Amino acid sequence: MSEDEEDQSPASDLRSQAPCSPNKSRNCISSSQTFPDHVLENVLENVLQFLDSRCDRNAASLVCKLWWKVEGLTRSEVFIGNCYALSPARLTQRFKRVRSLLLKGKPRFADFNLMPPDWGANFAPWVSTMAKAYPWLEKVDLKRMFVTDDDLALLAESFPGFKELILVCCEGFGTSGIAVVANKCRKLKVLDLIESEVTDDEVDWVSCFPEDVTCLESLAFDCVEAPINFKALEGLVGRSPLLRKLRLNRFVSLEEVHRLLLLGAPQLTSLGTGSFSRGDQSQQEPPDYAAAFRACKSLVCLSGFRELMPEYLPAILPVCANLTSLNFSYANISPDMFKPIIHNCHKLQIFWALDSICDEGLQAVAATCKELRELRIFPFDPREDTEGPVSELGLQAISEGCRKLESLLYFCQHMTNAALITMSHNCPELTVFRLCIMGRHRPDHVTGKAMDEGFGAIVKNCKKLTRLAVSGLLTDQAFRYMGEYGKLIRTLSVAFAGDSDMALRHVLEGCPRLQKLEIRDSPFGDVALRSGMHRYYNMRFVWMSACSLTMGCCKDVARAMPNLVVEVIGSDDDDENREFVEPLYMYRSLDGPRKDAPQFVKIL
Repeated sequence: MSEDEEDQSPASDLRSQAPCSPNKSRNCISSSQTFPDHVLENVLENVLQFLDSRCDRNAASLVCKLWWKVEGLTRSEVFIGNCYALSPARLTQRFKRVRSLLLKGKPRFADFNLMPPDWGANFAPWVSTMAKAYPWLEKVDLKRMFVTDDDLALLAESFPGFKELILVCCEGFGTSGIAVVANKCRKLKVLDLIESEVTDDEVDWVSCFPEDVTCLESLAFDCVEAPINFKALEGLVGRSPLLRKLRLNRFVSLEEVHRLLLLGAPQLTSLGTGSFSRGDQSQQEPPDYAAAFRACKSLVCLSGFRELMPEYLPAILPVCANLTSLNFSYANISPDMFKPIIHNCHKLQIFWALDSICDEGLQAVAATCKELRELRIFPFDPREDTEGPVSELGLQAISEGCRKLESLLYFCQHMTNAALITMSHNCPELTVFRLCIMGRHRPDHVTGKAMDEGFGAIVKNCKKLTRLAVSGLLTDQAFRYMGEYGKLIRTLSVAFAGDSDMALRHVLEGCPRLQKLEIRDSPFGDVALRSGMHRYYNMRFVWMSACSLTMGCCKDVARAMPNLVVEVIGSDDDDENREFVEPLYMYRSLDGPRKDAPQFVKIL
């Protein structure tokens, strides 16, 4: 379920040979019809169970009341993009047979410390409601939610057939909660903790898994900043014959990885290597790490390398030829260390790295990885006043060598319009383009002009673009291009850009599919905010911080749109005369304002 679903849809006229009585529902079937309602429901149930796409199911639910009802009875997987868009009670009333829930909480800017940590997005009301309604629940996938150990305990106790727990960028829980899940969810297949903040409760959670053969297929705990019981982990891997994905934290040494590979190497398809440095260096001769990797015949995804000892990096060479995904985003690797590895990765489709690989490393990627679909380059030093090691040279090389590229995230210190124009022509399949020029308001560093034409070329020539993040010196002209050509853009992130309110107006009036709008430190004010009032009910959220919005305008929007929740974060409840607000977070809700807003959040 997308949170853009209404709880009801207009009834449609299911025409029949005999007209319905005026007192009956428009979608009724008369008693003289060959097929009564329950027969149609059975047929629809059998048909709708083959619809996997959320979009297809949403469309089916809008056909008529009968389809809406049956679709609600047959949907087993629900997606909610904003945990405050509807209440847990509405979820359980609408969908009766849910087995899998994907739920998102805070907006993405929370990752940049732009939102107080105790803002909300609590999992507690969701798990308590589902515990009563869905005892058969098998999967929970949470992103940017506040999850407590008590929540995890209730989850583990309430769903006897629970199989998958995925926590991405979540907080509030610790190793105690994970231990309860490991102990009580006897059918657990997936336990993935990804970029979450996990408190070290000094609990040996790895030892809590069943002592007999487990159902584990995926175990990821690379974000857990606490030592683990390696002997227990070794035993767990040994009795998990279905394990395909294993991502270790930095407390697991290279010697220990070697021992684990000897146990589970043949079936592993994804490995997070932990620290990739030796622990006990008292041994005279290190083990043959390359031989252990050579035994990983099925390995296609490799990550980790959190405390890399470069002299051991060649050990991964035996698996490079089969890799489709390689993540070096925690490894400070020089071009000389990197190039011998990447030259063997001809099948690579996903590549993440730090900018320490330099333009030279990106040129090596371009020369080798012709199947590349996704590239992310992160800054080793994110300060604005540094001399970045990647530039337009690396980006242009990628655009010339990796013509199948679909998704790009690129941090750099400077860029040129020419490089973006070249990329727009060479990589027309791009659906995601996120360029982060870390210095504020930086123009094309060769011509000194604004970056308008470069971003304009991206939105004009990359016709499948759905996500765009812009930076650098941008005038209103760049936003005019977005409004004119960005007809499929769903997510737009803006930082330090634009001249006036007209920039945002171009976007709000010209991008019909816009769902998520994130803006910070830009000169947009009341006129810009009001220009989108015809759109906000069709959007998931709007976030604006360090802009020029007045409290009066925000109140006007809230009064005019009662189903839109308008939150002012960080304001004083007693300061009614506060002129400017920051930040502003607006989102649609089927159930009105939330009940758990802290004191620093004012709902207008």
